[in-house]
Amino acid sequence: MLVVDVQRDFCSGGALAVPGGDAVVPVLNELLRAAADRRMPVYASRDWHPASSRHFVTGGGVWPVHCVAGSDGARFHPDLRLPRAAAVVSKGVEVDEDGFSAFDGRLEDGRTLEESLRASGVTRLLAGGLATDYCVRHTVLDALRKGWPVTLLTDAVSAVDLEPGDGPRALEEMREAGAVLRTSSDLEWS
Repeated sequence: MLVVDVQRDFCSGGALAVPGGDAVVPVLNELLRAAADRRMPVYASRDWHPASSRHFVTGGGVWPVHCVAGSDGARFHPDLRLPRAAAVVSKGVEVDEDGFSAFDGRLEDGRTLEESLRASGVTRLLAGGLATDYCVRHTVLDALRKGWPVTLLTDAVSAVDLEPGDGPRALEEMREAGAVLRTSSDLEWS
């Protein structure tokens, strides 16, 4: 299971709040409980930007300053119940990195997400998080390109919609690339 960027700055009151961002937390918590019952590995990505990132408006990018490494806004949502064994993937850590995809990040042990997934024998991914049209989209498309079947939980994602309709367009792009789109209630555990 892969939880993408459910961080304070992407939720209500955050520096780059995603509309409906908080609503993904209870859905993800239910899925995390079910994943724990099945002893599934859990990965959680996070933006972990340097304060001087070129990703930010202040550095020439388009985004407000958000998820600065070590800041309160970069913490996971306080109600998100990640298991203690969850592997955390930090991305966007270099000044010139956007870090949209979890596959661009590294775990605390220095391995990439791809290296860790392969070493753990993960054969498919179940994904949700924030935001549908950016980090979730890039992560899912990278996973598919690298050979993992992906089920994207549509009730566990929410979009920034920088341009109206970006969220639905991203869902369609992921579906066309091979992702299976399901709600958590329609999920078939195997």
